[in-house]
Parts: sequence; C-alpha cells; structure tokens
Amino acid sequence: MNGRLAEASRLVSEYMVLIESIGDPKLTVRLALVPIAVKISTGELAEALRWSQMVIDLAEGDRAGGGYILGSPLASAYALRCTARWPLGRAGWREDFNRAVAMARDADPLSQGVVIAYTYSLTIGCGVIAADDAALRDIDEAVQSAQRAADDIALGFALYTKANALLHRDSAQRERGLDLCGQLREMAVEGRFYLTFVPVIDAPIAEEMIRRGDRGAVPLLRASVDELYSGEQRGYWVWGTGVLVEALLEGGTGSDVQEAEAAVERLSTQPGLDGWAWRDLIVLRLRALLARTRGDEAAYRDFADRYRALATSLGFEGHIAIAEAMPTSPPER
Repeated sequence: MNGRLAEASRLVSEYMVLIESIGDPKLTVRLALVPIAVKISTGELAEALRWSQMVIDLAEGDRAGGGYILGSPLASAYALRCTARWPLGRAGWREDFNRAVAMARDADPLSQGVVIAYTYSLTIGCGVIAADDAALRDIDEAVQSAQRAADDIALGFALYTKANALLHRDSAQRERGLDLCGQLREMAVEGRFYLTFVPVIDAPIAEEMIRRGDRGAVPLLRASVDELYSGEQRGYWVWGTGVLVEALLEGGTGSDVQEAEAAVERLSTQPGLDGWAWRDLIVLRLRALLARTRGDEAAYRDFADRYRALATSLGFEGHIAIAEAMPTSPPER
C-alpha cells in the first residue's frame, strides 16, 4: 500500500514458502493471491505463473470457495494467470481472460475489481484487446458494485480500469478518463489506494496532456517512467517506455530523439524482461518509429514488418490495428 514494492516482493517469497510448507490446499487457495499480484507487479512472471497454476489446481473448479480477502479466489487466479501469460506470449491467456470475467460477474466487489483490473485494464492499456462497448459494460458493472459496497480498494481497481478504457476511446470519453485518473490519484495519495499506482496514473495523465499540445507535460511523463524503473515495477516498464518514446518523437527536438533512443536501449537491455514477447513487440515498434524519424526507409520497413508479424502471431488486437495503420514508408526529409 505504501509503495515499497521491492520489499513486498521479498516478503511474499518467504510467505509462500511458509504456506506451501503447511500443505493445506484450502489455506493455499485463500492466501496465495496477493503474493501473485505482487510478483506480477515486479515482473517476476515465472513465480506468478507457478503460484496461479497451483491455486487453480488446488481449487479444483470450486468457484464458490471464498478466501480471507477475496471472495472468489478461482476467478482472481484465472485473471492473474492471464496477466502472467500474455506478456510472455504464452497460449491460453484469452481462455483465462474469459473464465475470469464470467466468474467475476457474480462475485464480491473486491474480486470483481481485481479481475477487471487484471483482465481489461492491463490488456486495453497495453494494446492487447480493444476498448469496445462490451468491455465498458463489464467495467461499469464492477464500478457500480464497488460503489454500492463502499470498498475503496475495489473502487480503485474499477476506476483505474474504466479510466484506462475511456482514455482509449474518443475525445469526450478521454476527458472523462482523465477526470477519473485525477480521482484515483487523490485516493492513492490519501492512502485509500495503492501508492505504487501514482506513477502509473501520472503517465497517462501526461500522455493526454501532450496529445492536447501541452509539451510541458513531458517532464511529468519522464519522471513517472523513472519512478516505475526505480520502484521495480517491471510490469509497467514496457508500457511506460512506449508512452515516453512516442511523446518524445512527436514534434520533439534533436535532444528528444537522442533521449528516445536511450529509452529504447534501456528497455531492450533489461535482463528482468528477458523472455517477454511483449517487450520485444514494443521495442520493434519503437525502433520503427525511430527509423522513421531518422528517414531510414530500409530500417523502418524492416522493423515495421517484424512488428506487424509479431503482433499478428500474438493475436494482440490493438497492436494489429496499429501495425496496419502504420505508413508504408517514412516521410521524405
């Protein structure tokens, strides 16, 4: 809650050793979900996959079995396994997504909020699925459920997801999404939601301001990405770097281009992201944008073609659409 994610990661590793040593299946199902979420935030996806699979196996299909914090551990475990699978390009994430969302519709508000956040929010924000009307209906149900329950954590997850979805719609809806980001940021600063979300929220706020022509928001965006790195939030490094590089290249100066190149190099060489298909996908797109900015037609076509091919093989709807909309060649210099 207080933004000490690296310490939390060390503690949950010790915690899970204790839980597994007890050997009580019901206890494991009830207590393993928060550690999985921590490991996803730090990008330790192998551990997140192993633990989420363990919860799913031990639950034995019992969607009604409640936990000590989450009322629907099985739905949450499917959502978390989905989130650990798709960045690695692993098959089965879509099936996990559908199971989790279906189970969560009848679950408690916190389980709904967690499932919605770990399915729709991350996949929409990262270009994996589209922010369509069906997604918004599911998200609105979670928001309403959290509001009725007066549960700040459930509401925070639901608001974050709705804000992310609205920021990927038309301009009027993006305005509402920006308002929700401000509301959620206030909740986090006041201690009513996770402090680790402040840089996660600041990045899209800055992105939207830049989209409107306010390049004075670039330092806010840069600072939020640096905070994601220093806070060991590997799950957001890829996304945050992509937002920053695009902003730097959009009407930037020569120094902005140099900073963008350094940001791509930083992302591409992070050992903590080795094996992430999503990191490889974003790096290809960013290298294409850099080549286009430099007017290097051969490099641009190569990176753009490889980006399109990888997006298609992964089945990431948002990136497939972006790839199809990319120009066939860089602009004439």
